[in-house]
Amino acid sequence: GRRLSLATAGLLSALAGCDSGFGQATARHLDAMGFQVFASVLDPQGPGAKELCRSCSPRLTLLQMDLTKPEDIQRVLQHIQAHTNSTGLWGLVNNAGFNDTIADAELSPLGKFRTCMEVNFFGSLELTKGLLPLLRSAGGRIVTVSSPAGDLPFPCLAAYGASKAALSLLMDTFRSELQPWGVKVSLVLPGYYKTGTTCDPAFWNLQKQRLVASLPRELLQAYGEDYVEEINRQFIQFMKVAVEDLSAVVNSITDGLLAANPAVRYYPGQGLGLMYFIHRYLPYFVRDLFLKGFFINPKLPRALRREHHDDAKKA
Repeated sequence: GRRLSLATAGLLSALAGCDSGFGQATARHLDAMGFQVFASVLDPQGPGAKELCRSCSPRLTLLQMDLTKPEDIQRVLQHIQAHTNSTGLWGLVNNAGFNDTIADAELSPLGKFRTCMEVNFFGSLELTKGLLPLLRSAGGRIVTVSSPAGDLPFPCLAAYGASKAALSLLMDTFRSELQPWGVKVSLVLPGYYKTGTTCDPAFWNLQKQRLVASLPRELLQAYGEDYVEEINRQFIQFMKVAVEDLSAVVNSITDGLLAANPAVRYYPGQGLGLMYFIHRYLPYFVRDLFLKGFFINPKLPRALRREHHDDAKKA
């Protein structure tokens, strides 16, 4: 049968001991359709991996892979090459996603930007390049899960958004370059869904505490600890609108892999049409107001508040 590599290093969730929602659900779906699926997981002993083993056929192969480790990627590439050389590879699903910081760009440590780039961009790039000879020989498909945060400047998501912007542009470039080979490339840009730790308030509270503890004193004074607290509170509030049913995303990924003419971009999820309409056709300030109202609207930094100036005058 046709073979499919499902690269689903669900780092965002696995780092906190879970496995990625989209990747896991898609692996199950494709396995049930009769595909041979190579599913990569961060932790082969984790609940996500165990759930896949339990619910899928013996055709499914689980491969351990940390996208920040080139040796892991090479090992996975060698395994897939050894098992698909005669047939080529029909599809690759890049579903790795990592983010553990919700804060202004100025407050986000540089290392967080690097980790997001490492997983969300370089990991997917290395995996895609490594599998391209097999994908070209099959005239197959590449489907990559990116994010609307890579198209629009969501407040407090700069590290994640910048890495997804790079990923989206990369895949768009692959799309035009691979056209002569008959390889079709699609992007999936989901709305907000409930996947792994992305919806665990305890995880985000811990991240907030770590962030506050790591900030230089001058920065903490300029913005105020309550500023960071408020961002975290609003984000945890926003989580409550996360959609639990992942089927719209799974269907988009499956369509990208199997449709005769897959879409260049899929937008599964509520409210994305309105968001992109505002982004494309209305002035920037309207878009910025909309994103603050929709996602996070930070309070005024401490140094800019009137009571702070009053205190300074008294002193």
